[in-house]
Amino acid sequence: MQRSLVQGVVFASVVALVSVFGPSAAKAQVTAFKQAVAEAASKDRDLAAFYHANSYRGIWTGNSVKERRRRQELFRAIEMADLHGLPEARYKAPELKARMKAATSPRDRGLVEVELSRTFVQLSRDMQTGALVPTLIDDGIKREVPLRKRDSYLASFAKSNPRNFFRALPPRTNEYTRLMKEKIQLEKRLAAGGWGPKVPAKSLKPGATGNAVVALRNRLIQMDYMRRSSSRSYDEDVKRAVQKFQSDHGLTPDGVAGAGTLAEINKPVQARLQSVMVAMERERWLNKPRGDRHVLVNLTDFSARIIDDDRVTFQTRAVVGKNISDRRSPEFSDVMEFMVINPTWNVPRSIAVKEYLPMMKRNPNAAGHLQLYDRRGRKVPRGAVNFEAFNSRNFPFSIKQPPSRRNALGLVKFMFPNQYNIYLHDTPEKALFAREKRDFSHGCIRLQQPFEFAYEMLSKQESDPKTFFHAKLETGRETVVPLDEPVPVHITYRTAFTQAKGRTQFRRDVYGRDAKIWSALAKAGVSLGAVQG
Repeated sequence: MQRSLVQGVVFASVVALVSVFGPSAAKAQVTAFKQAVAEAASKDRDLAAFYHANSYRGIWTGNSVKERRRRQELFRAIEMADLHGLPEARYKAPELKARMKAATSPRDRGLVEVELSRTFVQLSRDMQTGALVPTLIDDGIKREVPLRKRDSYLASFAKSNPRNFFRALPPRTNEYTRLMKEKIQLEKRLAAGGWGPKVPAKSLKPGATGNAVVALRNRLIQMDYMRRSSSRSYDEDVKRAVQKFQSDHGLTPDGVAGAGTLAEINKPVQARLQSVMVAMERERWLNKPRGDRHVLVNLTDFSARIIDDDRVTFQTRAVVGKNISDRRSPEFSDVMEFMVINPTWNVPRSIAVKEYLPMMKRNPNAAGHLQLYDRRGRKVPRGAVNFEAFNSRNFPFSIKQPPSRRNALGLVKFMFPNQYNIYLHDTPEKALFAREKRDFSHGCIRLQQPFEFAYEMLSKQESDPKTFFHAKLETGRETVVPLDEPVPVHITYRTAFTQAKGRTQFRRDVYGRDAKIWSALAKAGVSLGAVQG
């Protein structure tokens, strides 16, 4: 329906020119080139809008210096697509060049003109906001990509320096730049044969000797974690190298090459390269201002950071959603507006009917720390309820836990109201933060140091944030504290991420989302390339 409407508008414009100027005048105005442009562009609403606004004049196929330069920079950008981890074959450069060479008539040039624009728009969007649609990859990726209107690329490009235009498209973040450098280094390593043979052992401890230790030593040397050595024993040098590796991969740095550590050490260069290329795609999905101050949660790293002007000013361990279908933490961005000190836990209905209702059917006094309320907000005593009469569809009560140190939310929660009912909060289950893999929650993000996080959040508006916070806490009453300047929150998922100083960090694909993204990229035509050093 929309395509028919666009075609009608385009051809109506052409007919209008004929009717106004007459056959002879129209012949000078509506050339075969413009007619071909109008026809080809009519199949694409955005291209039709651009060319209609441009009176069907070309921007690519003429002989002017500007048009020649635009063509050169477009094909140069296509050649650079692989550097960005984009599917170079998608842009069909050889076919375009062949069509340009074979275009001998104005009509042929008009058709090629539109095809160049179509390719340009595809490449520009892919470079700026990613080659994939994240919401189609996994239902836990709720990321809203900052897409620009497709015709706006053409309008801007026509007025810009072509090379500068393409340079400005990819994310201008330090993270993206460092990821690109890491990609090149890994490609060189791949070309050189990788990191050598895998370590043939289930686990190794300091003091061990033999061929497996030699393989471990050699692999750590190739990864640049230790200097060359001829030792065949798991000595202090090997132990220190293992600890460094563990720290860079989110593992407990105990210096013991257990099963988990060896599984990561034995991962091939290709796996790390895939993680980096997926991270670059994810960075393109988030190609927008993130806030001079913002909160960055990385689900695979089980961490939350406060970032000020691209510098980490606070960091804490986190517990994230359990790796089962209805508990995995989603990825999205929102804005933190307030914190609640001494919060009440309003038990989500899904938890109330799936977990607590069956418990109360077995024992009406189960989970005695929770209170029932009717639809009018009145507290309902347990003895007045026949729990057997209700199921997940007709259970009429809400369940709440009043403020206390035993509250499931702990003593403070940080709110960025969203449709997924996800927020950051304290927890009484402190022991979980000592775990290496920390996916235990129903989806919300639990913080190991919630008080310190609160102090930092309040530091922009309170001269003594710690005293202010504890004055509210000691009342025991639920207290809402608005943030004078709301802070963006970005819940991300990166199995590869960089540091301003130090090595690129790698983490396990805890929810399997990056594997899905890589599969989609590969299907789109992205491949692993080996670059000669």
